[in-house]
Amino acid sequence: MKFTLAVAMNPLDQLVELARTAEECGFASVALPDSLFYSEKVSADYPYTPDGSRFWNADTPWVDPLIAAAAMGTATERIRFYTQVLKLGSRNPVLLARQVGSVAALTGDRFGLGVGLGWSPEEFAWCGTEYAHRGPRCDEMIDVLKLILGGGMVEYHGEYYDFDKLQMSPAPQRPVPIYVGGHTEAGLRRAARTGDGWTSAMIKFDDLRQVIGRLGELRAEYGRADEPFEIQAVCIDKFGVDGYRDLFEAGVTDVIVMPWMNYGIGFDGELAAKQDAVRRFTHDVIEQVTA
Repeated sequence: MKFTLAVAMNPLDQLVELARTAEECGFASVALPDSLFYSEKVSADYPYTPDGSRFWNADTPWVDPLIAAAAMGTATERIRFYTQVLKLGSRNPVLLARQVGSVAALTGDRFGLGVGLGWSPEEFAWCGTEYAHRGPRCDEMIDVLKLILGGGMVEYHGEYYDFDKLQMSPAPQRPVPIYVGGHTEAGLRRAARTGDGWTSAMIKFDDLRQVIGRLGELRAEYGRADEPFEIQAVCIDKFGVDGYRDLFEAGVTDVIVMPWMNYGIGFDGELAAKQDAVRRFTHDVIEQVTA
């Protein structure tokens, strides 16, 4: 039963102090969002709003989540960090393995990699990759990441990625968990087959229960039913002590929250007010749920 602090769209100069406050209050992790750029026009709908519109704009602050994790990791001792989620399809897996391994080393292996395909065709095209076949290509990317981060001299020869023997050092002391996002059947299959967990976008409770049930079926199909598996959820219609207890009873292992929103403090609110909200949420909710 864990709580993770979400810091999406907050001013960048607040992130390190929010991580320190979350650690002070006993949060398990900090969830770090990813957005490469804001294109003036997009040729696909955003999949997690009813009308397909983006709920941020060109001036919304973002930071590369791997750099943020390294900065926040050096300012803390125990709390973990994971991307929620990094847009895998726009990146090169060999370069990404180097970055992830570096973050794991700098944080003392307190880092997890949450990944999704990415939804914007412009991000793929303008970063030099293809939008078509993104699913099978990202499956290979996950294979490459696991292989390189596992340490030692390795090689890979796939349909989309091909390299001879190489080694990146140091390798993480412990495996970097990979949490797979996506609400589609293909995304759930990818999580069940390759992931150490599944991580949600914004989702309603009834839909979440259906997803958790389906993930259980798929993990059994892939012979992974008895392996540890995280369910990280951003649920938009369950709140308060009873609501979070309902989530945990439904199978959620990690609830992702943004406490200042519960107390009427916006993204552009003062740091001190957000820190007070984190402490208040810990007293009002977390201590009651975990009692």
